[in-house]
Amino acid sequence: MAEPVRVRRLTDQEGQRLQQIVRRGSTSSVRYRRAMMLLASAGGNRVPVIAQLVQADEDTVRDVIHRFNEIGLAALDPQWAGGRPRLLSPDDEDFVIETATTRPAKLGQPFTRWSLRKLAAYLRKVHGRVIRIGRETLRCLLARRSVTFQRTRTWKESADPQREAKLDRIEHVLENFPDRVFAFDEFGPLGIRPTAGSCWAAQTKPDRIPATYHRTHGVTYFHGCYSIGDDTLWGVNRRHKGSAQSLAALRSIRAAQPDGAPIYVIMDNLSAHKGAKIRAWARKNRVELCFTPTNASWANPIEAHFGPLRQFTLANSNHPNHTVQTRELHRYLRWRNANARHRDVLAAERKERARIRSAKAIRWGGRPLADAA
Repeated sequence: MAEPVRVRRLTDQEGQRLQQIVRRGSTSSVRYRRAMMLLASAGGNRVPVIAQLVQADEDTVRDVIHRFNEIGLAALDPQWAGGRPRLLSPDDEDFVIETATTRPAKLGQPFTRWSLRKLAAYLRKVHGRVIRIGRETLRCLLARRSVTFQRTRTWKESADPQREAKLDRIEHVLENFPDRVFAFDEFGPLGIRPTAGSCWAAQTKPDRIPATYHRTHGVTYFHGCYSIGDDTLWGVNRRHKGSAQSLAALRSIRAAQPDGAPIYVIMDNLSAHKGAKIRAWARKNRVELCFTPTNASWANPIEAHFGPLRQFTLANSNHPNHTVQTRELHRYLRWRNANARHRDVLAAERKERARIRSAKAIRWGGRPLADAA
Protein backbone atom coordinates (compact mmCIF):
# COMPACT_ATOMS: atom_id res chain seq x y z
CA MET A 1 0.00 0.00 0.00
CA ALA A 2 1.39 3.41 -1.00
CA GLU A 3 2.38 5.99 1.60
CA PRO A 4 -0.18 8.75 2.29
CA VAL A 5 0.15 11.82 0.10
CA ARG A 6 0.95 15.05 1.94
CA VAL A 7 2.77 18.31 1.33
CA ARG A 8 6.41 18.73 2.08
CA ARG A 9 7.38 20.75 5.15
CA LEU A 10 6.35 24.36 4.56
CA THR A 11 8.65 27.33 4.92
CA ASP A 12 7.51 30.12 7.23
CA GLN A 13 6.60 32.33 4.27
CA GLU A 14 4.57 29.58 2.60
CA GLY A 15 2.75 28.69 5.81
CA GLN A 16 1.89 32.29 6.62
CA ARG A 17 0.70 32.98 3.06
CA LEU A 18 -1.56 29.91 2.99
CA GLN A 19 -2.92 30.77 6.44
CA GLN A 20 -3.67 34.33 5.28
CA ILE A 21 -5.58 33.14 2.20
CA VAL A 22 -7.64 30.61 4.16
CA ARG A 23 -8.50 32.99 7.00
CA ARG A 24 -9.20 36.11 4.92
CA GLY A 25 -10.52 34.47 1.78
CA SER A 26 -9.55 35.29 -1.81
CA THR A 27 -11.16 36.81 -4.86
CA SER A 28 -10.28 33.57 -6.67
CA SER A 29 -12.24 30.51 -5.55
CA VAL A 30 -9.59 28.27 -7.15
CA ARG A 31 -6.80 29.89 -5.15
CA TYR A 32 -8.86 29.74 -1.93
CA ARG A 33 -9.74 26.04 -2.27
CA ARG A 34 -6.20 25.07 -3.24
CA ALA A 35 -4.76 27.00 -0.30
CA MET A 36 -7.19 25.19 2.00
CA MET A 37 -6.09 21.82 0.61
CA LEU A 38 -2.41 22.60 1.16
CA LEU A 39 -2.85 24.04 4.65
CA ALA A 40 -5.01 21.11 5.70
CA SER A 41 -2.38 18.66 4.44
CA ALA A 42 0.38 20.57 6.23
CA GLY A 43 -1.67 20.26 9.42
CA GLY A 44 -1.71 16.47 9.16
CA ASN A 45 -5.15 15.98 7.59
CA ARG A 46 -5.45 12.98 5.28
CA VAL A 47 -6.49 13.25 1.64
CA PRO A 48 -10.04 11.85 2.23
CA VAL A 49 -10.63 14.37 5.03
CA ILE A 50 -9.34 17.23 2.86
CA ALA A 51 -11.54 16.13 -0.03
CA GLN A 52 -14.54 16.22 2.28
CA LEU A 53 -13.49 19.62 3.63
CA VAL A 54 -13.31 21.31 0.21
CA GLN A 55 -15.92 19.12 -1.54
CA ALA A 56 -13.44 17.94 -4.17
CA ASP A 57 -12.38 14.63 -5.63
CA GLU A 58 -9.54 12.90 -3.79
CA ASP A 59 -7.49 12.69 -7.00
CA THR A 60 -7.79 16.47 -7.37
CA VAL A 61 -6.41 16.95 -3.86
CA ARG A 62 -3.51 14.62 -4.59
CA ASP A 63 -2.72 16.45 -7.85
CA VAL A 64 -2.65 19.82 -6.06
CA ILE A 65 -0.36 18.48 -3.33
CA HIS A 66 2.02 16.91 -5.86
CA ARG A 67 2.05 20.13 -7.89
CA PHE A 68 2.84 22.22 -4.79
CA ASN A 69 5.69 19.89 -3.87
CA GLU A 70 7.12 20.51 -7.35
CA ILE A 71 6.69 24.28 -7.85
CA GLY A 72 5.62 25.75 -4.50
CA LEU A 73 3.02 28.51 -4.18
CA ALA A 74 2.75 28.82 -7.96
CA ALA A 75 0.47 25.77 -7.71
CA LEU A 76 -2.24 28.08 -6.32
CA ASP A 77 -2.70 29.61 -9.78
CA PRO A 78 -2.95 26.83 -12.41
CA GLN A 79 -2.11 27.87 -15.96
CA TRP A 80 -5.06 26.58 -17.99
CA ALA A 81 -5.28 29.19 -20.75
CA GLY A 82 -3.85 28.76 -24.24
CA GLY A 83 -2.97 31.27 -26.94
CA ARG A 84 -0.90 31.97 -30.05
CA PRO A 85 2.87 31.25 -30.10
CA ARG A 86 4.99 33.74 -28.21
CA LEU A 87 6.69 36.41 -30.31
CA LEU A 88 9.45 37.27 -27.84
CA SER A 89 12.50 35.06 -27.53
CA PRO A 90 13.22 33.38 -24.18
CA ASP A 91 16.17 35.77 -23.70
CA ASP A 92 13.90 38.76 -24.26
CA GLU A 93 11.37 37.41 -21.78
CA ASP A 94 14.10 36.85 -19.20
CA PHE A 95 15.29 40.43 -19.70
CA VAL A 96 11.75 41.79 -19.24
CA ILE A 97 11.30 39.83 -16.01
CA GLU A 98 14.69 40.92 -14.70
CA THR A 99 13.87 44.56 -15.45
CA ALA A 100 10.39 44.38 -13.90
CA THR A 101 11.75 42.92 -10.65
CA THR A 102 14.52 45.53 -10.38
CA ARG A 103 13.82 48.79 -8.56
CA PRO A 104 13.61 51.63 -11.13
CA ALA A 105 16.00 53.79 -9.11
CA LYS A 106 18.77 51.22 -9.70
CA LEU A 107 18.27 51.70 -13.45
CA GLY A 108 18.47 55.49 -13.24
CA GLN A 109 14.71 56.13 -13.36
CA PRO A 110 13.18 58.85 -11.13
CA PHE A 111 10.48 56.74 -9.45
CA THR A 112 10.24 53.97 -6.88
CA ARG A 113 8.10 51.43 -8.75
CA TRP A 114 7.12 50.48 -12.28
CA SER A 115 3.73 50.88 -13.85
CA LEU A 116 2.98 48.89 -17.01
CA ARG A 117 3.16 52.06 -19.10
CA LYS A 118 6.51 53.16 -17.63
CA LEU A 119 7.99 49.66 -17.92
CA ALA A 120 6.90 49.26 -21.56
CA ALA A 121 8.31 52.69 -22.43
CA TYR A 122 11.63 51.89 -20.75
CA LEU A 123 11.94 48.56 -22.60
CA ARG A 124 11.47 50.28 -25.97
CA LYS A 125 14.48 52.57 -25.51
CA VAL A 126 16.85 50.70 -23.21
CA HIS A 127 20.42 50.96 -24.47
CA GLY A 128 21.67 47.91 -26.40
CA ARG A 129 18.32 46.12 -26.65
CA VAL A 130 14.95 47.26 -27.97
CA ILE A 131 11.86 45.29 -26.97
CA ARG A 132 8.56 46.43 -28.45
CA ILE A 133 5.76 45.10 -26.31
CA GLY A 134 2.27 46.34 -25.54
CA ARG A 135 0.93 46.85 -22.06
CA GLU A 136 -1.52 43.93 -22.23
CA THR A 137 1.12 41.54 -23.61
CA LEU A 138 3.49 42.75 -20.91
CA ARG A 139 0.86 42.12 -18.23
CA CYS A 140 0.24 38.58 -19.53
CA LEU A 141 3.96 37.85 -19.68
CA LEU A 142 4.47 38.97 -16.08
CA ALA A 143 1.51 36.88 -14.91
CA ARG A 144 2.76 33.82 -16.80
CA ARG A 145 6.17 34.16 -15.13
CA SER A 146 4.56 34.57 -11.69
CA VAL A 147 5.43 38.27 -11.36
CA THR A 148 2.43 40.19 -10.03
CA PHE A 149 1.80 43.69 -8.69
CA GLN A 150 1.83 43.33 -4.91
CA ARG A 151 1.99 45.39 -1.79
CA THR A 152 5.37 45.43 -0.07
CA ARG A 153 5.27 43.03 2.86
CA THR A 154 7.21 42.19 5.94
CA TRP A 155 7.65 38.60 7.04
CA LYS A 156 8.08 37.16 10.48
CA GLU A 157 10.79 34.56 10.20
CA SER A 158 10.66 31.87 12.83
CA ALA A 159 13.68 32.39 15.04
CA ASP A 160 12.68 29.50 17.28
CA PRO A 161 15.83 27.42 17.94
CA GLN A 162 13.61 24.37 18.43
CA ARG A 163 11.66 24.84 15.19
CA GLU A 164 12.63 21.53 13.61
CA ALA A 165 12.24 19.58 16.85
CA LYS A 166 8.74 20.98 17.43
CA LEU A 167 7.64 20.22 13.87
CA ASP A 168 9.09 16.70 14.16
CA ARG A 169 7.15 16.12 17.38
CA ILE A 170 3.89 17.34 15.83
CA GLU A 171 4.40 15.08 12.82
CA HIS A 172 5.23 12.15 15.11
CA VAL A 173 2.08 12.37 17.21
CA LEU A 174 -0.11 12.98 14.15
CA GLU A 175 1.29 9.89 12.49
CA ASN A 176 1.41 7.52 15.44
CA PHE A 177 -1.41 8.60 17.75
CA PRO A 178 -4.08 10.24 15.53
CA ASP A 179 -6.92 9.01 17.78
CA ARG A 180 -5.41 10.84 20.76
CA VAL A 181 -4.35 14.10 19.10
CA PHE A 182 -6.35 17.32 19.40
CA ALA A 183 -5.74 20.84 18.10
CA PHE A 184 -6.73 24.04 19.90
CA ASP A 185 -6.73 27.69 18.83
CA GLU A 186 -8.74 30.90 19.02
CA PHE A 187 -9.81 33.43 16.45
CA GLY A 188 -11.36 36.84 16.83
CA PRO A 189 -12.24 39.40 17.96
CA LEU A 190 -15.78 38.84 16.67
CA GLY A 191 -17.86 41.98 16.63
CA ILE A 192 -21.53 42.56 15.87
CA ARG A 193 -21.77 44.41 12.58
CA PRO A 194 -22.72 43.55 8.98
CA THR A 195 -19.91 41.58 7.38
CA ALA A 196 -19.31 41.51 3.64
CA GLY A 197 -19.20 38.18 1.89
CA SER A 198 -20.32 36.56 -1.35
CA CYS A 199 -23.33 34.62 -2.62
CA TRP A 200 -25.14 33.71 -5.81
CA ALA A 201 -27.31 36.52 -7.19
CA ALA A 202 -28.68 37.85 -10.45
CA GLN A 203 -26.04 39.57 -12.59
CA THR A 204 -25.48 43.26 -11.66
CA LYS A 205 -27.94 42.85 -8.76
CA PRO A 206 -25.83 41.73 -5.81
CA ASP A 207 -27.34 40.90 -2.46
CA ARG A 208 -26.94 43.88 -0.15
CA ILE A 209 -26.49 44.23 3.60
CA PRO A 210 -26.41 47.45 5.66
CA ALA A 211 -23.13 49.34 5.96
CA THR A 212 -22.04 50.23 9.49
CA TYR A 213 -18.79 50.19 11.40
CA HIS A 214 -20.20 50.65 14.90
CA ARG A 215 -19.45 47.94 17.46
CA THR A 216 -21.98 48.47 20.22
CA HIS A 217 -22.04 44.93 21.60
CA GLY A 218 -18.39 44.43 22.49
CA VAL A 219 -16.41 41.51 21.10
CA THR A 220 -16.04 37.78 21.70
CA TYR A 221 -13.41 35.19 20.82
CA PHE A 222 -14.09 31.74 19.41
CA HIS A 223 -12.13 29.01 21.21
CA GLY A 224 -12.04 26.00 18.89
CA CYS A 225 -11.02 22.38 19.48
CA TYR A 226 -10.46 19.85 16.71
CA SER A 227 -10.19 16.08 17.13
CA ILE A 228 -7.82 14.61 14.56
CA GLY A 229 -9.00 11.03 15.02
CA ASP A 230 -12.71 11.45 14.31
CA ASP A 231 -12.57 14.75 12.33
CA THR A 232 -14.80 16.61 14.81
CA LEU A 233 -14.73 20.37 15.43
CA TRP A 234 -16.32 22.09 18.41
CA GLY A 235 -15.89 25.31 20.33
CA VAL A 236 -17.33 28.08 22.45
CA ASN A 237 -17.49 31.89 22.28
CA ARG A 238 -16.06 33.78 25.24
CA ARG A 239 -15.68 37.44 26.11
CA HIS A 240 -11.97 37.16 26.88
CA LYS A 241 -8.92 35.29 25.60
CA GLY A 242 -6.73 34.36 28.55
CA SER A 243 -5.21 31.49 30.49
CA ALA A 244 -8.48 30.74 32.32
CA GLN A 245 -10.34 30.29 29.03
CA SER A 246 -7.49 28.18 27.59
CA LEU A 247 -7.53 25.92 30.64
CA ALA A 248 -11.30 25.47 30.32
CA ALA A 249 -10.82 24.40 26.69
CA LEU A 250 -8.10 21.92 27.67
CA ARG A 251 -10.41 20.43 30.28
CA SER A 252 -13.10 19.93 27.64
CA ILE A 253 -10.55 18.14 25.46
CA ARG A 254 -9.51 15.91 28.36
CA ALA A 255 -13.19 15.14 28.99
CA ALA A 256 -13.50 13.97 25.37
CA GLN A 257 -11.01 11.19 26.24
CA PRO A 258 -11.92 10.27 29.83
CA ASP A 259 -9.97 6.99 29.88
CA GLY A 260 -6.96 8.62 31.56
CA ALA A 261 -4.52 7.59 28.82
CA PRO A 262 -2.14 10.26 27.48
CA ILE A 263 -3.47 12.76 24.93
CA TYR A 264 -1.65 15.32 22.81
CA VAL A 265 -2.83 18.90 22.23
CA ILE A 266 -1.31 21.01 19.44
CA MET A 267 -1.46 24.77 20.01
CA ASP A 268 0.48 27.91 19.20
CA ASN A 269 2.81 29.92 21.42
CA LEU A 270 0.29 32.43 22.77
CA SER A 271 1.27 33.36 26.32
CA ALA A 272 -2.20 32.36 27.53
CA HIS A 273 -1.39 28.77 26.51
CA LYS A 274 1.88 28.44 28.45
CA GLY A 275 1.13 29.57 32.02
CA ALA A 276 2.44 27.65 35.02
CA LYS A 277 -1.08 26.68 36.05
CA ILE A 278 -1.80 25.16 32.63
CA ARG A 279 1.49 23.26 32.57
CA ALA A 280 0.90 21.88 36.06
CA TRP A 281 -2.62 20.77 35.14
CA ALA A 282 -1.31 19.13 31.94
CA ARG A 283 1.31 17.12 33.83
CA LYS A 284 -1.23 15.99 36.40
CA ASN A 285 -3.78 14.90 33.77
CA ARG A 286 -1.37 13.27 31.30
CA VAL A 287 -1.81 15.91 28.62
CA GLU A 288 1.22 16.67 26.44
CA LEU A 289 1.21 20.21 25.05
CA CYS A 290 2.76 20.23 21.57
CA PHE A 291 3.55 23.85 20.74
CA THR A 292 4.04 25.03 17.17
CA PRO A 293 7.26 26.96 16.47
CA THR A 294 7.21 30.72 16.98
CA ASN A 295 5.52 32.48 14.04
CA ALA A 296 4.54 29.11 12.53
CA SER A 297 0.96 28.64 13.70
CA TRP A 298 0.20 27.27 10.21
CA ALA A 299 1.44 23.91 11.56
CA ASN A 300 -1.68 23.65 13.72
CA PRO A 301 -4.18 21.25 12.04
CA ILE A 302 -7.16 23.37 13.13
CA GLU A 303 -6.13 26.33 10.96
CA ALA A 304 -7.53 24.82 7.76
CA HIS A 305 -10.92 24.28 9.42
CA PHE A 306 -11.23 27.89 10.61
CA GLY A 307 -11.48 29.10 6.99
CA PRO A 308 -14.85 27.44 6.19
CA LEU A 309 -16.13 28.38 9.64
CA ARG A 310 -15.56 32.05 8.86
CA GLN A 311 -16.81 31.85 5.27
CA PHE A 312 -20.10 30.10 6.04
CA THR A 313 -21.09 31.71 9.36
CA LEU A 314 -19.49 35.17 9.59
CA ALA A 315 -19.02 36.33 5.99
CA ASN A 316 -22.21 37.69 4.38
CA SER A 317 -23.92 37.92 7.79
CA ASN A 318 -25.79 40.57 9.76
CA HIS A 319 -26.27 39.08 13.22
CA PRO A 320 -28.23 41.28 15.65
CA ASN A 321 -26.27 40.25 18.77
CA HIS A 322 -23.69 37.82 20.13
CA THR A 323 -26.33 35.31 21.17
CA VAL A 324 -27.53 34.87 17.60
CA GLN A 325 -23.98 34.87 16.25
CA THR A 326 -22.96 32.12 18.68
CA ARG A 327 -26.07 30.09 17.88
CA GLU A 328 -25.30 30.24 14.15
CA LEU A 329 -21.69 29.20 14.75
CA HIS A 330 -22.83 26.16 16.72
CA ARG A 331 -25.49 25.27 14.11
CA TYR A 332 -22.77 25.16 11.48
CA LEU A 333 -20.53 23.05 13.72
CA ARG A 334 -23.32 20.51 14.24
CA TRP A 335 -23.97 20.37 10.49
CA ARG A 336 -20.26 20.05 9.71
CA ASN A 337 -19.71 17.20 12.17
CA ALA A 338 -22.84 15.35 11.03
CA ASN A 339 -21.74 15.52 7.38
CA ALA A 340 -18.17 14.35 7.89
CA ARG A 341 -17.15 10.94 6.64
CA HIS A 342 -18.27 7.94 8.65
CA ARG A 343 -16.08 7.46 11.72
CA ASP A 344 -15.86 3.67 11.32
CA VAL A 345 -14.44 4.05 7.81
CA LEU A 346 -11.83 6.53 9.02
CA ALA A 347 -10.84 4.23 11.88
CA ALA A 348 -10.47 1.22 9.59
CA GLU A 349 -8.29 3.20 7.18
CA ARG A 350 -6.06 4.46 9.98
CA LYS A 351 -5.56 0.93 11.35
CA GLU A 352 -4.67 -0.42 7.92
CA ARG A 353 -2.16 2.38 7.30
CA ALA A 354 -0.61 1.77 10.70
CA ARG A 355 -0.31 -1.97 9.97
CA ILE A 356 1.42 -1.35 6.64
CA ARG A 357 3.83 1.19 8.14
CA SER A 358 4.68 -1.18 10.97
CA ALA A 359 5.35 -4.04 8.57
CA LYS A 360 7.64 -1.93 6.38
CA ALA A 361 9.32 -0.02 9.24
CA ILE A 362 8.56 3.27 7.51
CA ARG A 363 7.87 6.56 9.30
CA TRP A 364 6.19 9.74 8.06
CA GLY A 365 7.37 11.01 4.68
CA GLY A 366 8.66 7.62 3.56
CA ARG A 367 11.87 7.87 5.58
CA PRO A 368 13.13 4.50 6.92
CA LEU A 369 13.63 4.15 10.64
CA ALA A 370 17.24 4.27 11.83
CA ASP A 371 17.21 0.67 13.01
CA ALA A 372 15.54 -0.72 9.88
CA ALA A 373 17.94 -2.84 7.91
